[in-house]
Amino acid sequence: MMLDIFSSFDPAINSLNNISALSFWLLLTASLILFTGSMWCTPSPSDLVMFDIINIMNSQSNRTSGKHIKGFNNILVALFTMIIMINLMGLLPAVFSYSSHLLFTLTFGLPLWLTLIISAIHYDTTTWAASLLPGGAPDWLNPFLVLIETVSIAVRPLTLSFRLAANMSAGHIVLTLIGSYAAAAVFASWSALLLLFFIQVIYIMFEVGICLIQAYIFCLLLSLYADDHPLK
Repeated sequence: MMLDIFSSFDPAINSLNNISALSFWLLLTASLILFTGSMWCTPSPSDLVMFDIINIMNSQSNRTSGKHIKGFNNILVALFTMIIMINLMGLLPAVFSYSSHLLFTLTFGLPLWLTLIISAIHYDTTTWAASLLPGGAPDWLNPFLVLIETVSIAVRPLTLSFRLAANMSAGHIVLTLIGSYAAAAVFASWSALLLLFFIQVIYIMFEVGICLIQAYIFCLLLSLYADDHPLK
């Protein structure tokens, strides 16, 4: 049972691996066409959704120091849209859940965090280094506070990436468990099958909300990390 549950996260032993990869790219391409196909026409429902995403990310970025970083708003919009699409596609049958893997989420979390750090150091090294020491602390605590602050900043990409992967993995494990029990209930009890089917539908709706929330939290934390960027 444990192998059956966690084997869904291993593309190497997934019998539908080729179908999963093909369906992923087909769905991703279809999504891009859907959002950009009517660029020069009257705004369609997909355009209105995209405008809402842009407004949400712009309002979030404008509340932080990220509004002073050129192109930061565009990065958040693109990242938010892509994570939402990948999370939602992971809920479809025969589509591998890429956002459930730490390596995939770390691919976004680590470079973006490192870019903010390098930009801050290049922009104003003195101000960035001074931000590692909280004001008003006793002198004898300064070395420890700098060390603690450095460690807390260094683990940010790990916590950022792990949060998304862990939450998406937990949801897929629960869906796999419900599906396994529903498959067994086909030969046992139709009433139990109907109950599990109802639970599965409700949980999928709940998981869709989780996909949206986790994408927003990922971009929210990234925008909050931009507050450490020095300004002149």
